[in-house]
Amino acid sequence: MAQATTKHHDYHLVDPSPWPVVGSLSAFIMAVGAIFWMHNYFAAAPIVFGIGVLGILYTMIGWWRDVIREAEYGGFHTQVVQISHRYGMILFIASEVMFFVAWFWAYFNVALFPDVPKEILRTEFIGGVWPPKGIETFNPWHLPLLNTLILLTSGTTVTWAHHALLEGDRQGLKWGLICTVLLGLIFTSVQAFEYSHATFGFSGNIYGATFFMATGFHGFHVIIGTIFLIVCLIRAFAGQFTPDHHLGFEFAAWYWHFVDVVWVFLFACIYIWGAGAHMAAGGH
Repeated sequence: MAQATTKHHDYHLVDPSPWPVVGSLSAFIMAVGAIFWMHNYFAAAPIVFGIGVLGILYTMIGWWRDVIREAEYGGFHTQVVQISHRYGMILFIASEVMFFVAWFWAYFNVALFPDVPKEILRTEFIGGVWPPKGIETFNPWHLPLLNTLILLTSGTTVTWAHHALLEGDRQGLKWGLICTVLLGLIFTSVQAFEYSHATFGFSGNIYGATFFMATGFHGFHVIIGTIFLIVCLIRAFAGQFTPDHHLGFEFAAWYWHFVDVVWVFLFACIYIWGAGAHMAAGGH
């Protein structure tokens, strides 16, 4: 019997888990609640939506807890399994890249061709120029520049934390993660402050729609990345990362650098190039 359960390979064949079923049901409940809420079908729709969200959060916590246990205590994450996980994270980030390509495409499709003859309604709507007439864009050299410096600095601190871990410096790991999390929170706060002073809204104009979709989804990714790093910080204090076994933190660092790179493109393309010649030159 003992011989039948002996592992003769480097792969991880996972045990039966309730999380796929629980997660699927929770997602379905959340979707139903959201649809009913948006259409005002019944008063309890927000409660249904909230139940679904709680179910998804419970699934995330439980499922990732099991993965951590498999890695830390079960010994299931062999070198072969770690390679598969890295491929998975690379493909996930690649899918996120294409997600943002869609928003850049929507932005440049209009910004580069604001007066295409065959797009008569577009020309009339935006006045044949970009930024559209009546739109007061943000000065890229004020809050956007500040946020750029904040995010680039956070990329430096997360790299510091990674190298500290590789060298066995646990205090450097903790302080690097603390600084990165604080910088991420500051970035989100500055962007929220910037949004509150926008002279244009999301609806009613194509500039606002493309601007908020691109920068807003990036801000959402910053929030996700900050939560990711907070979890890594908690695990660092628990002593779960070692110099040769820290996939969770490595993936968080990859994700954070991806967020940094996307912001650099957003800052250059939307805030500087898309602000108009006067603003891009440093005007007020």
